[in-house]
Amino acid sequence: MVGRSRRRPWRAVRARAALGAALVVGLFLVVGSFVFVALLSVSLHGGVAQSASSEAEVAAARVEQSGTARLPESDDQLLVLVDADGQVLESSDDEIELPSPVPSGDTVDATVDDEHVLFAAEDVEVDGHELRVLAGRSLDDVDDAVSTVAALLAVAVVVLVVLVAVTTRVVVGRALAPVEQIRREVAGLEAGELHRRVEVSPAGDEVSRLAETMNEMLARLDRAQAAQRRFVSDASHELRSPLASMRQYAEVAVAHPDRVEVTELAGTVLAEGARVQDLVDSLLLLARLDERSRHGAGRAVDLDDLLLAEASRVRALGVVRVDASGISAAQVQGDETILARVVRNLVDNAVRHARSTLTISSSEAHGRVRLVVEDDGAGIAPQDRGRVFERFVRLDEARARDDGGSGLGLAIVADAVRLHGGSVEVETGTAGGARFVVTLPGVAPPA
Repeated sequence: MVGRSRRRPWRAVRARAALGAALVVGLFLVVGSFVFVALLSVSLHGGVAQSASSEAEVAAARVEQSGTARLPESDDQLLVLVDADGQVLESSDDEIELPSPVPSGDTVDATVDDEHVLFAAEDVEVDGHELRVLAGRSLDDVDDAVSTVAALLAVAVVVLVVLVAVTTRVVVGRALAPVEQIRREVAGLEAGELHRRVEVSPAGDEVSRLAETMNEMLARLDRAQAAQRRFVSDASHELRSPLASMRQYAEVAVAHPDRVEVTELAGTVLAEGARVQDLVDSLLLLARLDERSRHGAGRAVDLDDLLLAEASRVRALGVVRVDASGISAAQVQGDETILARVVRNLVDNAVRHARSTLTISSSEAHGRVRLVVEDDGAGIAPQDRGRVFERFVRLDEARARDDGGSGLGLAIVADAVRLHGGSVEVETGTAGGARFVVTLPGVAPPA
């Protein structure tokens, strides 16, 4: 791109701005100059024609007073007397060249001693004969004045267009200098330098807002990169534990076959393998949720059916008592598989921390569906309620590992709910435990 910009400098913003300004101003000045010169020429020619007409009137009056078909004597006037047929009867200057016959009309152009002369005509009657008296005025001064003004305007237009182009180029170049500085700073950033920020001008103009937006983008990228590094580190750590456990049992079994029974080794491998599979499945689901920035239309999902299915599953386990009396009909629009995973993760989390009772309820009102999963455990401290939705966060590390928790369940819930246009919050339950409240948009009624 840099090489192309150097080969075609006219593509630069300041060059195009200068060219555009020069074209607009030049077109305006050229049109204005033509109009001005035309109006000036018409005005000056009109003045000459008026003077010639006045002289023609005076000369015609004198001819009419004399009663003869002769011109009055004049040393400095150009006068011509013609008959009704346009034939020249008399002229005050032998050098006057008029077309023969002289055309009828109020004015006639002619040449006298290589001068451009405008003749004005005035009709007169002498002894019953129709005659015309023509008085002439030189147009050379007018033509010279118009030519001089036109030349001066041409020079002025060129100078002004060049001045506008140069000024526009300089002004736009200076205005874009901070933008170029921002571009150079951002172009020089490496992957590990996202903490750096571009300088923001105190002017508060568009360039300053651009710099602020660029800094906000860099901050988002920096946070995303830090989260990605933390995620990879945590995922590696989580995968290392079950793999190390399986390897340790395998090494002991190889070194001391008499100390490790096959059933014990198989049970350990199956248990740790299940943990690895659950972790990998959770990571893949999170990756899918990250890729889908906006959930599609999906289809209508009966959320109450998903809740009742989970209540039946937990009852079959027999670990806690399940209160599902608050489940009522509720439909949401979305991906049934992802929503089922949301319900499963919330219920499993509640079962893991409940002392004796798990409460599940759902309701629908004003186009919103409300899902509540509550346990009677120790609850979650207010300062930790935002952290529980972060990836690989365990408030009770030892207990979560013993129960097989990966620290991703509630993170999946938060991302999935957000993908469906909803929200999830943690409150204190009626029995003092944790109450997770999910709010989702309901199914829109048919039009």
